[in-house]
Amino acid sequence: MVTTRPENLWFTRCPVPTATGIAADQGWLEAEFAPDGIRVRSLQEQGVGDVRGEHFSHRLPTLIREGGNVPALWARSNDAPTRLIGLTWFEERQVIVARPGSGIHGPQDLKGRRVAVPRRTIDIDFWRAMALRGFDGALRQAGLTLADVELVDLDGDVLPGQWEPELAALRDGRVDAVYTKGAVAVESAARYGAEVAVDLDALAGRRARVNNGTPRPITVDQRLLDDHQDLVVRFLAVLLAAADWAGEHPAGFARVLEAETGSGPGGVAGAYDAGRHRELHAGLGDDRLELLAEQEAFLRGHGFHDSRVDVSTWADPAPLAAARDLLPRLTLVSQEKQS
Repeated sequence: MVTTRPENLWFTRCPVPTATGIAADQGWLEAEFAPDGIRVRSLQEQGVGDVRGEHFSHRLPTLIREGGNVPALWARSNDAPTRLIGLTWFEERQVIVARPGSGIHGPQDLKGRRVAVPRRTIDIDFWRAMALRGFDGALRQAGLTLADVELVDLDGDVLPGQWEPELAALRDGRVDAVYTKGAVAVESAARYGAEVAVDLDALAGRRARVNNGTPRPITVDQRLLDDHQDLVVRFLAVLLAAADWAGEHPAGFARVLEAETGSGPGGVAGAYDAGRHRELHAGLGDDRLELLAEQEAFLRGHGFHDSRVDVSTWADPAPLAAARDLLPRLTLVSQEKQS
């Protein structure tokens, strides 16, 4: 059966380092599908408020999403018809901060301390999930668990800057430690005079750093994959090209990151170490799938979703394999801005 080509192909990404963000910046997604008469649109563009919530629920039939695993797993657990078609592992700055002179210098010093746990009124509270997972990863390095700290719930508006309610509580002495991650968080922590108490990036093994963005899924609606797998393959091939471009253009990559994250050069430099620009390629290897499965079990165990998501059956490696084959035949022109 021949199905009609969609008029719109939607994509969405989180305000973090993604190949999707680079491809959009370069104009490559529009250019790839324009000959088909398909308009490529972002949920982040102006005037799409009626579908913007699909970033979390993922029930838009022509949507491809590159973003945090907490909403992606939550949506799948709630029967969103999605498939996992890629996973990236991009190290973002993950640290636990404290007030100067707190005496917290490593995971073992968190025992008995008051740790900030966000509570946001949103469909899936990924802020809370990130904090719990961050503290869990640190505590386990010292043979401790979340039961060894005092979890302090902090209500906050979704609109203020990242980790602002938690950092304010730290400044005011209501908590002893706050988990933060990413470029904006680096700048926010500096404004509040917080200092790094536990550097999760320095802890041994990736398991300590599994969180919302590590690994980060690329998901697609099953209907788009069933009816127009060639479009999905081409989209993924463009993302692979964008990851290649980032690896070859560190300055251009930093510029895109500033725009994507809403952070300044200092925040980007503080959150993403030199050489990270080479790490945006998607994969579906057993190592990444295993870590995502561990994240799924953690989230389910803490009530973020109810129904188990079997990561191995959720994943479909065929589109990414086809995209790798297609990549050498893509013709893309860089739109890199000149300084």
